[in-house]
Amino acid sequence: MSGKILALSGGVGGAKLALGLSQVLAPDDLMIAVNVADDFEHLGLHISPDLDSVTYALAGQNNQELGWGRAGESWHFIEALTEFGGESWFRLGDKDLALHVQRSEMLKANYSLSQVTEHISQSLGITHEILPISNDPVRTIVQTEGQDLNFQHYFVRERCRPVVKGFHFAGIEEATLNPLVKRWLDGCDGIIICPSNPFVSVDPVINIPGFREAAASIPTIAVSPIIGGQAIKGPAAKMMGELDMPTTASAVADHYGDFLSGFVLDREDAGQLGQLHLPAIATDSVMVTLSDRVALARDCLEFLETLR
Repeated sequence: MSGKILALSGGVGGAKLALGLSQVLAPDDLMIAVNVADDFEHLGLHISPDLDSVTYALAGQNNQELGWGRAGESWHFIEALTEFGGESWFRLGDKDLALHVQRSEMLKANYSLSQVTEHISQSLGITHEILPISNDPVRTIVQTEGQDLNFQHYFVRERCRPVVKGFHFAGIEEATLNPLVKRWLDGCDGIIICPSNPFVSVDPVINIPGFREAAASIPTIAVSPIIGGQAIKGPAAKMMGELDMPTTASAVADHYGDFLSGFVLDREDAGQLGQLHLPAIATDSVMVTLSDRVALARDCLEFLETLR
């Protein structure tokens, strides 16, 4: 497909397809806009888990063993912090810690999150543009049976154990769409929602004020994060069940509603194609190797071409 593409991504799952797209599209033809509602302040540092996952993936430095964080990590800091009885539930590797310190220092010096992300990307040799969907603070609050939890507290500290009742995105009403993303949308030919959690990774992106209006006339497809009733990674399927939703790919499409022009699901779920009320394709969407990522990227781009 020719033209400019905007990829919307959450963390690990979205980063895989973002990497595939970066292998197919030139830097002038791809922008990756990333969720910031997972961001939080921890140990005095500003941590952006989804931005970091995408950054490490495109830099070829993501930790393949853990599935998150940076490759070749050491853990001296977090081990020493544990000895002192500090908050060690959110495991920060030493290399990862350096990134968070640099980001926090730049933000304190009044650089925007976009400027910080650009600096980090360039430092790691990334040529494609990775941007936060907004420079303003938005925070996912998970409403559970017991209490409202910051997303990282729910996801990491509590290990997704609490029963989910709903979500709230603190600060989203006051947030503004990243002006660089808005400018890209003015000449954008297609939007791809990478396979990310629809509730906590995608909703706080597409519901940033001004985004839906700016994207209204642009063909938009989403790749299902649910395959065979399960999430490849993360708590999406668990959340769907607790919210009384079917844990199916078609339910994800229904969740996005008329924002989508098309939907991509895995071949395993091809039987659901007839349940969808929009154009859709079934393809191999499990991304284990770089070749898998590139193949899915090509399938998405070819599908988008048919919707223009």
